[in-house]
Amino acid sequence: MRRYFPLFPGCMVLTVCLLAVPAGTVRAQAAPCGKDREVGAKALDEVTWKQLNGIYEEVTRENYDDAYNELQNMLGRAGRDEYLRAIINQALAQLEWTRENFDASLAYFEKAVELDALPDEAHFALMYQIAQLYFMQERYRDALDRLELWFCTAPGEKITAAAYVLKASIFVHMKDYRQTLQAIDQAISMEPAPVEAWYQLKLASHYELKQYPQAAATLELMIARWPEKKLYWTQLAQTYSSLQQHDKALAVAALAWRKKLMTTQADITYLTSLYANANVPYKAAAILQNAIEDKVVQSAGKFWTLVADLWYRSEELEKALTAYEKAAADSSSGEIDLHRGYILIDLERWAPAREALDAALARGGMDERKMGEAYLLRGMAEFNLENYDQASADWGRASKYPAARNAAQQWMNHLQEQRKLHAL
Repeated sequence: MRRYFPLFPGCMVLTVCLLAVPAGTVRAQAAPCGKDREVGAKALDEVTWKQLNGIYEEVTRENYDDAYNELQNMLGRAGRDEYLRAIINQALAQLEWTRENFDASLAYFEKAVELDALPDEAHFALMYQIAQLYFMQERYRDALDRLELWFCTAPGEKITAAAYVLKASIFVHMKDYRQTLQAIDQAISMEPAPVEAWYQLKLASHYELKQYPQAAATLELMIARWPEKKLYWTQLAQTYSSLQQHDKALAVAALAWRKKLMTTQADITYLTSLYANANVPYKAAAILQNAIEDKVVQSAGKFWTLVADLWYRSEELEKALTAYEKAAADSSSGEIDLHRGYILIDLERWAPAREALDAALARGGMDERKMGEAYLLRGMAEFNLENYDQASADWGRASKYPAARNAAQQWMNHLQEQRKLHAL
């Protein structure tokens, strides 16, 4: 009686699951190279089958040395039976892989294929498996060579999208991104149902090659298929920005925000910057302030300052004032109070302007230009409050700063003229 040997069933899993291929995958045609091969199923005699099963029991008990010695003895007695020798070499390979002797394992696998005696199903599966194992060992050139040989010899129906994914995975580790794209595009074309990880590999390769238009096109497909993935929306917006297509970047980010995908501080500040750069400061300010009030964005001085600047650009002075007041509470510099002073001077609110400028000068931390401006503006507030001596003193201090000197001198001249008029 002859039986089929299971090749250590359950002893180890050699199939490498790189990126899964769903059932029903479309298959490519075999490459027009390599020799025709057709070896039918073979069987082992009863005695040999029992010996191998006994060795399998040794392996399951982790008696690896005993199993190895028995296999070597069987190999020595196999003579010219190439089928049996191939089976034993394959068993030795599996055993060595279990013992983590990977180089020895691969050598035995290679020998099992070289004997060219296994049935087609086992032979081509083993060739493919060898390519996978070299890939696992990060021997990418060897993996590619074995995979190319498999492509050249395996029947067409054996060549699935998974094989092209393996090929793409090898090329990406070899940093050959053009070949990666060629292989992954072939895999995608063969698969009717999109596999997200494959598109991610395609996208990464476009970025590595700085192919930003192609990356944008890929992201558009990915968003259409996985619209709930925020990362793809933000990547697409950023890609459009790098292409100087700012209107598209804003449109993508704004749509993601409306879909409630932009939910973090980084998301909101990025969207705000897009609106601001598109000269839509009102929308930018409203979004950012609402996010701060909803505690999505930190209630920090830098963010309130940005809100205030945006309201000021929108000519919403009251809202800008409120935001600057919140920003000033978290600032050690007088610059925020100086901004408040500017606005209050514009609104002709002289007493509050003086208070804001007092605070600015008290905090300090400003450069010479801003210090000169602060004294100049406070002098204007004092003048309009009819505190002429204080106004004159502030303008005198402002004149010590080159940037404010001319304006301060003009105001002092104006004050002298006013005093002459009142003297008359």
